[in-house]
Formats: sequence, structure tokens, C-alpha cells
Amino acid sequence: MPLVEINFDGIVGPSHNYAGLSLGNLASARNAGQASQPRRAALEGLEKMRANLRLGLAQGLFVPAPCPNRGWLAELGTSVEAAEPVLRANALSASSMWAANAATVSPAPDTADRRCHLSVANLRTMPHRSHEWPSTLAQLRLAFADPGSFAVHGPVPPAFGDEGAANHMRLCPRHGEPGVELFVYGTAGGAFPARQHAEACRAISRRHRLDPERTLFVEQSEQAIAAGAFHNDVVAVANERVLFAHEQAFADKSFVERCAALVEGFELVEVPAAEVPLVDAIRSYLFNAQLVTLPDGAMSLIVPEEARETASVWGWLERHLASNGPIRRVEVVDVRQSMANGGGPACLRLRVVADTALVDPRFLVDEARLDQLAGLVERHWPERIAPADLANPELWHEVESARFALLAALNLQELA
Repeated sequence: MPLVEINFDGIVGPSHNYAGLSLGNLASARNAGQASQPRRAALEGLEKMRANLRLGLAQGLFVPAPCPNRGWLAELGTSVEAAEPVLRANALSASSMWAANAATVSPAPDTADRRCHLSVANLRTMPHRSHEWPSTLAQLRLAFADPGSFAVHGPVPPAFGDEGAANHMRLCPRHGEPGVELFVYGTAGGAFPARQHAEACRAISRRHRLDPERTLFVEQSEQAIAAGAFHNDVVAVANERVLFAHEQAFADKSFVERCAALVEGFELVEVPAAEVPLVDAIRSYLFNAQLVTLPDGAMSLIVPEEARETASVWGWLERHLASNGPIRRVEVVDVRQSMANGGGPACLRLRVVADTALVDPRFLVDEARLDQLAGLVERHWPERIAPADLANPELWHEVESARFALLAALNLQELA
């Protein structure tokens, strides 16, 4: 069975707006109340997918969750018409675009039953994200429906917070070989909440039937959380045998020795705080990048434009490339609308190692499909949403109609 890494990107939803709902996400707070550009945001996301295809990578998609989430508001005893402004904003969030929080994924080579296991994230810490999981779970069950190859699990009980693959890394010689899975959790974050609980990490590892000897639980540093690294993927990312991390990402780095012992050819690429201060790493989303293996075997880092615009970050990248380190290329993408709400290139995608032939083809894309979707976005996505627009019934209907048009184009009407 040919196993490859597939990046499933969330299509930016038509209600993309800057309500500043995410405590601890500095970009989200900084841009709260600004006018957003949903059409531009979605087109940026589609163009990032296109760039990945042209690099020779397998590419998939997830669709936006229902918005406004009328069912969630009904469970709270209200409606989009009657809800208070903050509650209405939570129901209108487009945050399901950040597919890195959709689920935690353990590929088949790592699991006892040799199936790929996926656990949908409960996202219980933030109200605007806590109602995403039913829509996400429905998509996972469609995309990965083959019971002989996949096991799709519901959310961890909400006593424990789980925010998905943004706090999970995998190291391996090659994607299709057995690996070591790293679950990163928080215990304290100063003024900000630690969103990933150790208990959730351990529950997922048991569900996924992982080898305890090849499963590591790593604490994120309080310093990183307090500085705005609300998920581990803001300060660290792994790909195959390489762990790319900021010096201040983890509370205790002793786990690195274990990785070196378990993963053939393991290499830590650590960025010193003296060269890239934590504040610059977080502002630029240097680590919230896609670290990928290209068809020729070389590794490339896909970074946002903000990384090139941050002198310390771009200087470090240039020095690393000149040193012939394991990262051989840097690709720059424009996802400014997502970045303004606190999500970089890595936030927008969920990595799944699988055989593409076993994935529902409606969730896979090629250039022609992306052309079709770009045309649909141009026709149906709002051009601009200001804060006051969230109270406008015309916007609610426009957003719902746009999603229905997307589902029809993808033949995914069962998700309506």
C-alpha cells in the first residue's frame, strides 16, 4: 500500500471575520474589530493549495462548518436573531478553516491494528471553536470511510481539552515507516490558558493503540504559551526525521535524546533565542510553517510572507540554507488574511499519511478542481465583513448560501 503525506487544507469560510474571540492568540486580539476580506482569504488559501500541488505534494480539503451555527444557538436557548452580540459572533466564527485543529492523526505504521486512526478534537477551551467538532467528525467519516484502513474516533470527553494536530508531531525515517509520536501539552501559560491537556494526549494515544515505547509526552514551556504560542505548532514542527523548534519551545528537552535513539537519522534544528527572539518567531509564524518532503527527497519549509518581512527570521533562514542543513528550500506564501486572525500555513492544514486511493476523492484536489473552487468563491464569498455586519440577516443568508453552493460543487450535499 503506497503511503504518502496528504495535506488537507480547510477552505476559508464565507463568514471569515475579526471578532477577536481567541484568548492567547495575539494576532487575533491585535486585529479584533477590523474589517475582514473573506473572498480574498479563501482565494489565498486556494492558492496555497495550488502551490503545494506544483511542488508535487498530495493535496486535499475540508469544507467550512455550518455558519451561523443555528443548532448550537438553539441548544443554548436562543437564535441568531435573538442572541447577544458576543454569542452571535461565536456562532459566526469561520475558525474551522484551521484544519490543524480538526483532529489528531496516527498513521497505520504506528498503530497496533495497522489502521490510520483519527480523533476529532473537542476544542473545548474556546466557545467559538467548541461547536466545530460535529461538522468535522462528519467530514472525517466521509473522507476516511474504509473501515479496514481507517478508524475515526469521536472527541475526548470535554473534561480535558484537546486541540488536535497543532499539539502533535511525528518523527520517522520516511512517512510510510513506523514512527515516534510526540504529544505536546501545557500546564500553565501565565495570563493565557494552556489548551492541550496531558490527559487528553494520553487518552488519544490509548485509543490509537500506539506503542508506549514509541510515544512521548512533552510539556510546552510556560514561557512560550505566555508569549502567545497558544499551540505547539507556533514554536515547533516536525517532518520525517527532522524536529524544527525554537530554543524556548519546551519545558524540558530531555525527550530529544529519546528521539535520537528511536529515529534513524534524527536531527534537531533548534533556533536560538539569541538569533530569533520568541516574540519574532511568534509574530512571523516561522514555525507555523509546513515542513514537507518534496518528491526528490529534499525538505522545504513553506512560510508566510511575514517570515520574509521579519529581519531576524529571514536572516536565520538564509544562514540555514547556506549551511546545507536539512531544510534545503524555503517557499513563501501569502496567507495574510489568515495570519491576521492568528493562523499561518500550518494552521490551515491537517497532515494525513495514507493511500490516496483509499480517500474519498471528493476531498482531494487537482488544478482543475481549484480553478472551479476559485470561481465559486469569486461569485459567492462576501468581499468584506465589518464588525457591525455580524448583526445583519442579509450576511447570515449570504454566508449560508455560499456554503450550500460549495457543497453542491463538491457533491457533498450530505454535509448540509
